[in-house]
Amino acid sequence: MTYRILILLLLIFNLSFAQNDLDKSEIENIQKLIKLCQTKNVDGISKIISYPLNREYPIPVVKNEAELKKRFNQIFDKKIIDLISNSKIDQWSKVGYRGIMFDDGNLWIESDGEIKALNYQSNFEISQKKSLINNDREKLFSSLKVFKSPTYKIKTKSYLIRIDELNNGKYRYASWKIGKSEAAKPDLILTNGELKFDGSGGNHTIIFKKGEYVYAIYRGIIGEKDAAEISLTAEQEGQMILQQDGQLIE
Repeated sequence: MTYRILILLLLIFNLSFAQNDLDKSEIENIQKLIKLCQTKNVDGISKIISYPLNREYPIPVVKNEAELKKRFNQIFDKKIIDLISNSKIDQWSKVGYRGIMFDDGNLWIESDGEIKALNYQSNFEISQKKSLINNDREKLFSSLKVFKSPTYKIKTKSYLIRIDELNNGKYRYASWKIGKSEAAKPDLILTNGELKFDGSGGNHTIIFKKGEYVYAIYRGIIGEKDAAEISLTAEQEGQMILQQDGQLIE
């Protein structure tokens, strides 16, 4: 699943919730960000980002301020800088506790002006993603090489898990016990995954069913800062038999 599809769906879900009830301090913080973009103040922008700044998989996340400065022009290209620089306050909408959304969800900020998500993708990143996917595909076990796009690579306490979107719109789950590589035959492959959104903030679950078993990968896009970014659960006939939080890996 690409961020473009995710953000389009996110926009649809959020249209009925978006409110332009920004208070004075929120408007001032938006104006501050607009000014930083107008002057292309790399130092200033880098200081108001909530790290790590996620990029569309398999592009590496931006871990800290120093890394953002090195990659700034790759991520904040002229197009997104101009969009923010020329924006009007009515293009910024408060969406409940989710934060403040710019335009069609390209950018999300907190009420204090901190950037928490940049869902825009530059031409550089589009090309970078394609190259990374091609390199990744060559390292996979033979039966896993065919897919539309990679979605997640996850490490839990016990498993290495790979989720890919297939050409039919379904998702594939492949897992190995920790210690094995993706070049090895997976211990488990499921190919009927379906994406389910959880509310209006982009959080979602990919659900896989096999007989009496249901496997679920939950991804928290927007939520509590100390919450697990991703988790695996498995049920057998409605009874939980496995729950492990995980981390996204590059």
